[in-house]
Amino acid sequence: MLKGKLGGKFQRYFATLEVFLSLALQLLLPSLTPLYFMPHFRFRLVLVAALLLFFCQFSAVLAAPTLRYTLAMPAPQTHFYEVEMALGGFGKQFTDVKMPVWAPGSYLVREFAKHVEGFEATAGSNKLRAEKIDKNTWRVYHPRTKDFTVRYRVYAYELSVRTSFLDAAHGYLNGTSVFMYPAEGKALASTITVQPAPGWNQVTTSLKPVAGGAPFIFSSSNYDELADSPIEIGTHKVLSFEANGTPHTIAMFGNARYDEAKLLADMKRVCEEAHRVVGKNPLDRYVFIIHNIERGTGGLEHLFSTTLSVSRNAYSTDAGYKGFLGLVGHEYFHLWNVKRIRPVALGPFDYDHENYTRMLWLSEGGTSYFGDIIVQRAGFVTPNDYLASLSNGITRVENQPGNKLQSASESSFDAWIKGYRPNENSANSTISYYDKGELICTVLDLMIINETKGQKSLDDVMRYLYQRYYEQQRRGFTDDEFQDAVEKVAGRRYDEFFRTRVYDTQTLDYATALGYAGLTLATEPAATTGALGANVSTAGGKLTVTSVLRDGSAWQGGLNVNDEILALDGNRLSDDPNKALTGRAAGTEVKLLVARDGQMKELTFPLLASTGRRYRVEKLPTPSAEQQAVLAKWLRTAQ
Repeated sequence: MLKGKLGGKFQRYFATLEVFLSLALQLLLPSLTPLYFMPHFRFRLVLVAALLLFFCQFSAVLAAPTLRYTLAMPAPQTHFYEVEMALGGFGKQFTDVKMPVWAPGSYLVREFAKHVEGFEATAGSNKLRAEKIDKNTWRVYHPRTKDFTVRYRVYAYELSVRTSFLDAAHGYLNGTSVFMYPAEGKALASTITVQPAPGWNQVTTSLKPVAGGAPFIFSSSNYDELADSPIEIGTHKVLSFEANGTPHTIAMFGNARYDEAKLLADMKRVCEEAHRVVGKNPLDRYVFIIHNIERGTGGLEHLFSTTLSVSRNAYSTDAGYKGFLGLVGHEYFHLWNVKRIRPVALGPFDYDHENYTRMLWLSEGGTSYFGDIIVQRAGFVTPNDYLASLSNGITRVENQPGNKLQSASESSFDAWIKGYRPNENSANSTISYYDKGELICTVLDLMIINETKGQKSLDDVMRYLYQRYYEQQRRGFTDDEFQDAVEKVAGRRYDEFFRTRVYDTQTLDYATALGYAGLTLATEPAATTGALGANVSTAGGKLTVTSVLRDGSAWQGGLNVNDEILALDGNRLSDDPNKALTGRAAGTEVKLLVARDGQMKELTFPLLASTGRRYRVEKLPTPSAEQQAVLAKWLRTAQ
């Protein structure tokens, strides 16, 4: 019946298709061939359609683009990585490949393309036309082939947690500063073959090894994963422990003296305490890359790993070791806060431009808060020591003039132009979203604990965000949604708090928040005498002004940054003038002889009273039962 309605032309096409499909069926699926020749035409038509769909899908699989990287370092002492990208199945006339301009977690455009040399593209033995079309994009023309190879070199000689480095001792890289990606292929899976320098036998990364492959071949599900999986290459020591049912690997580079058994046990303890905040483990593996160098610079978080830059002598002192554990706690907690619990701007990433958010006070400052709390809860820091550290944090923030000018949300938003580009006036005009954010979270946590009578805390807010936005919606949250989450946990809104303390510069109400926990905030002048109000460097045998405090004596008296101070009150100076002025009363007149731009200049001005204050968190002698309950919930102390 259906066949009779088909036109003659269509019947001819169909007959030709039948012949082709019958031959294909006999070759590929011989067991189904008898079914094809059944007399029921409707069944044959359905089978034809199914086979067409199968062949279309099979062809699509065969034509899907592929991406393979090879990373070599044949002469590491020259600091050059050699990168090869093999691209297959790219069917357009040209393909753009890009190098990111920044590294997620470090909010500064670093222009990684500036380190690229020798870019070229080939198809087999034929060189392809390639041109650079903007600061970080190369266009490769390949009109007669879908498969081609890109090669280039990357100069890597900046050993920080956010950049890449290579020398005769080891190699370290962050993907964004070494690996390019096809502009339209960020979602492509890839393989990465690492070819260590001669004599090197270790490659440590959170990328998964290719099953059954040769050593040092890894896979990445997309470019975001590749960019977020640093690699350490060399002869470093590899340690391991298990926490929360997950294997943890440590790559220890550099000569450092530490108790290995104690280090592993203590790191495990910190990781397990960090896990208790959210209570869910998103990991199947985790990697610590630790660079033990002369002067540590901090850490940087990644999806399944972190890199820590640690002073090699830190393990030998109590303060240094606790500082190391605090860094571990901070960066490890990032695997929840930022990598999974995140503002909407922080993923998926735009690698070409700044990714703006006003929430770094939570993402970074909040992680600083939890990092310190985690180490305290794990028993490495006493409650009294924690409160002393909190006192120092309040003192640091409240004595910085920029705290009155820049809000925590503005500090977050302007990280790209201010936070990572400090100058001599930064203390007067900015505040750290780390330091201020940590204090905001302290106050917010105490308010939530008090409001819920010790039943809930900021931990529960993080759990809610993880469940609702990471697990259920697979996305980040907005500023308003964070405030909604706080309301959900606390049972009330804090709009006024966020408006005035987070998005404006009103001083945090420390006294009230600390009072909930039976604590009080004592304050006293940092000095009762006059103060110069300037910082002076003694480097190179010269007394050079490095910063001038807003509205202080030097500010009012006209002392400039970069002035060289030669004499005080007619007497030659050989040390920091702040020492010589110690104890002088406010109102005392001082005369400074300075060299400015090669010319002598005398400045005369009165010393103003120091405006700095010291803050100290203290316990009330007889806290109420309610206050003891809040403190117990906050610092896990016995009531």
